[in-house]
Amino acid sequence: MIPIAKPFLGVEEEAAVVEVMRSGALAQGEKVRAFELAFADAMGARFAVATSNGTTALYLALLAHGIGPGDEVITSPLTFIATANAIAQTGARPVLADIDDSLNLDPQAAAELIGPRTKAIMPVHLHGNPCDMPAFLALADEHGLALIQDACQAVGATIAGTPLGVFGTAAYSLYATKNITTGEGGMVITNDPRVAQTCASLRHQAYSNQAYVHEVIGYNFRMTEMQAAIGLVQLGRLKVITERRRDHARYYDAHITSERFLRPRVAPGHRHVYHQYTLRAPRPGGLSRDEIRTRLEQAGVGTGVYYPVPVHRQPAYRHHANPSCPRAEAAATDIFSIPVHPGVSDAERKVVAEAVNAL
Repeated sequence: MIPIAKPFLGVEEEAAVVEVMRSGALAQGEKVRAFELAFADAMGARFAVATSNGTTALYLALLAHGIGPGDEVITSPLTFIATANAIAQTGARPVLADIDDSLNLDPQAAAELIGPRTKAIMPVHLHGNPCDMPAFLALADEHGLALIQDACQAVGATIAGTPLGVFGTAAYSLYATKNITTGEGGMVITNDPRVAQTCASLRHQAYSNQAYVHEVIGYNFRMTEMQAAIGLVQLGRLKVITERRRDHARYYDAHITSERFLRPRVAPGHRHVYHQYTLRAPRPGGLSRDEIRTRLEQAGVGTGVYYPVPVHRQPAYRHHANPSCPRAEAAATDIFSIPVHPGVSDAERKVVAEAVNAL
């Protein structure tokens, strides 16, 4: 079976972990600081704050922008539920606006839901495909809203050659299946020193300048030295990893020729990093998605569906009044992803393309 995801790790990561273990300094320290500096530079931001995972990164970014009870944050319904959960955990209400044909949050749909309680917009760069950030920046500026990117799947993505950090605060995930990984881990990047300081303080029990004095309630959202050591090596591999994913995507673009399958739109100048390579299989006259996935599995090709239930349809959020999101609902029924990770060989991607074309 060609797996849908596989961490890209080597002896360098192993050696980095052993070095930390032998040092005896395991908790957040110099490795974490070095990783933060390198990550900020790679993502085009002034500051980076390492966290325990992508969800805590989103949560801290929201808190640092003053999001709290009574506020509303507009985001996408086609995302991992952690996006909405991070908003809800601040006491704010996630407001789900529909997507466009890129599978990302539609700026016009978001604009129509801005109300007196709207405090922020959180676009999601789904599957590594960058959102229309210029449109969201304009929308946020017009209405005086915070703009916080869920870039958990988009490490290394750019727009017109500009890394996402230039557009302001963003949260990343470093989970095991992400393009680069620390096993578990996250990162907040920002160009605002106040946001960076707030995130750094809150992740470590809200320490103040005076030892064991805490003026607000904080959290334990720290990253370990071992995770950061892996992250530093992985960050050094980012260009190679990204180019390999893009090379697989170019191959699929050229060799999956069946007219049955549609691709999400990638806007001109947007550089997708292909956390997932996603196809759409509208049902009329064809196989169902489950039938497609079964046949691909029989051909030795693993698949995934990200995500089959939009957030506003989740049992946890059914009590939230939310407008219908028909485009997200349609996409959730027909999208599926095929292997695009760096561990896929040239021979294996040929098998994948032939299996899809044979459906």
